[in-house]
Amino acid sequence: MSKTLLYGATKIDRSNSAYAPIESLAAFQWKNRVFILFADKDNARAARQENQLLSDRSALDQRDMVVLKVSAGAVRALFGAADDLDGEAIRRDLEAPEAGEFAAFLLGKDGTVKLKVSEPITSGELFAIIDSMPMRAAETLRPDR
Repeated sequence: MSKTLLYGATKIDRSNSAYAPIESLAAFQWKNRVFILFADKDNARAARQENQLLSDRSALDQRDMVVLKVSAGAVRALFGAADDLDGEAIRRDLEAPEAGEFAAFLLGKDGTVKLKVSEPITSGELFAIIDSMPMRAAETLRPDR
């Protein structure tokens, strides 16, 4: 399984596009973490990923998550609210694989890519990654959470 964890960099070069907020998803910046799922041709891995994530909706809600599925050029919100998103722009901005190939990305609240996977990830793995992020740790300390 190919997994690229991007949030652990110790020195961030702000001019590097890997650390720039994703323009096509700017509406979520500072409000939500966004998990974007790109469906494969037979949709089996995408269906497995959907089932993994949506089995614990309360955990998604606690982490201010929005889950999107991009299939061809269409975008569908699987969890959370999302309107008028352009699937092709998202694919281009994330440099995602071509239509018909599976990929998934996690964007942090700062709008940057934190994780890229080429195989489904378990909800436990995903939540552990999110929970290890400094912003999430600070959120859990707030009394309104």
